[in-house]
Amino acid sequence: MEINMEWYRVFYWTSRLGSLSKAAEHLHITQPAVSHTIKHLEGTLGGPLFFRTTKGVKLTSEGAVLFRYIEQAFSFIEIGEKAIGDMHNLHSGEINIGASDTLCKYYLLPHLEHFHAAYPDIRIRITNRTTPETLVLLKEGKIDFGIVHLPASDKQIDFRASSPIQDCLVAGKPFAERANIQNPLPLPDIQDFPLLMLEGGGSTRRYIDQYAAQQGVTLKPEFELGSIELLVQFARSGFGLAFIIRDYASEEFRTGQLVEVPLHPPIPERSIGIATLRGIPLSAAAKSFLSLLP
Repeated sequence: MEINMEWYRVFYWTSRLGSLSKAAEHLHITQPAVSHTIKHLEGTLGGPLFFRTTKGVKLTSEGAVLFRYIEQAFSFIEIGEKAIGDMHNLHSGEINIGASDTLCKYYLLPHLEHFHAAYPDIRIRITNRTTPETLVLLKEGKIDFGIVHLPASDKQIDFRASSPIQDCLVAGKPFAERANIQNPLPLPDIQDFPLLMLEGGGSTRRYIDQYAAQQGVTLKPEFELGSIELLVQFARSGFGLAFIIRDYASEEFRTGQLVEVPLHPPIPERSIGIATLRGIPLSAAAKSFLSLLP
């Protein structure tokens, strides 16, 4: 099926603006030309894509399906145009990064500070999402790259391992002394204590659950919290044992507010990863930033 790319451009802007006249104004063509193009496209595809309302036009169910794909296609086109423009210099441009709050604070921030000092005119946008949500944004073309927790896999995405990270089990020092915890603690015995974990849906929680499942253990947390910072605070306050990332509580370890509870078997080390969309070129600004990351 051969369809003029301009037909899809008319369809895209009519969908976005919800009006034939507004689409015509944006595209600098006449409203009859917009109507004529939409009719041609509907005839070629075999059905209506819009229906009229008192306020303009709305997508039919078929039109909505088409728009999801066309929106991604135009997003990719914009990425390509931006990449070419940014190739020439780093005096202007934009980088869109996806990462969790925790990765922003403990991994990205030092590199962002260095890059911003070197290239102050590059605009940096950060979208805070979990690793699975970041990968969805990447495939939709809404971010240039994602900073994620590995392991992760997707046929459309390339992953590069960056800094290693180590998950561990911790407790507030008074709680650990009171509970007389065995050292090392066999994983099945962990259920004898109140357990603090991240909420479900993120890669870190899934990794810990999979580690436990491989040992035949199903973890049943008493508290499910939204961030590593909250886990650290709750553990420090004596609510129970918490799974955290070791490097993200270095101050609490240094001051003795938290103690690590060695596990048997230990949790395998994993990595922070850099996720990029396979086959899609990065802008010069994004490439320059990624070159700073280990």
